Amino acid sequence: MFLSYFDENKFSEDQPHFYIGGLMVRDALLTHVEETLSVIVSNFFGLATLTKDTEIHGKMLWHRKGPFRKRKAPERLKLIADLVSVIVDNKLPVRLVRIDVHAHRKQYKYPKPEYALGLMLLLERICDVLDREKDIGLVFGDHEEDEFSRAIGDFSSFKQAGRTSMYRGRALTPLKDTIYYTQSHHSRFLQVADLIVFMAQRFDMLEARQEKWLEAQGWDLWKRLKEGTDFALQQWP
Repeated sequence: MFLSYFDENKFSEDQPHFYIGGLMVRDALLTHVEETLSVIVSNFFGLATLTKDTEIHGKMLWHRKGPFRKRKAPERLKLIADLVSVIVDNKLPVRLVRIDVHAHRKQYKYPKPEYALGLMLLLERICDVLDREKDIGLVFGDHEEDEFSRAIGDFSSFKQAGRTSMYRGRALTPLKDTIYYTQSHHSRFLQVADLIVFMAQRFDMLEARQEKWLEAQGWDLWKRLKEGTDFALQQWP
């Protein structure tokens, strides 16, 4: 069985691309990966307790906010590098969807809401992996008050209908039960998914390494993530 963890960004006029995605972890690796993440967090914060004070949030980590406000760039970059290493060393599949919101709304007279579309496309890509591995899976997401209830209903209806209806439908039968939502500070795996989505939003559209030192280091880590594991990003439309 695979457990899949996903998060999403908030798009705006300044950031018109909606990203949703995260990582997949085979059940046999769960204990090892969780213990490794706990060691990494403990080394950084001095404790591994799952609280908001030890939460790995990509935006805060990068911009030196919240629990990272007193940590210098080399420390923060090492934390990101350590988390990327966990994904690469364990060959954890990473699946992402990028929606050009303006292009999507322009292409369709009655466009599907971006969150619902992105979620269904992501679930389809997760099922691609499960079909390839001849396995089943469960899905976990970060609790979002404005979207999570509707997303669970969409997922349930698509499973009952036998396939998704998002322009290019496919069966979601490898996914079992429902989508589970919880607060991200309760799950290291969701925090890693958050970091993946943040890195995608910041570096995915950049075609070359940046000149500024911090941006260059981040771009290198993003490249390492893409090239070092089973990585796929679907663009829409």
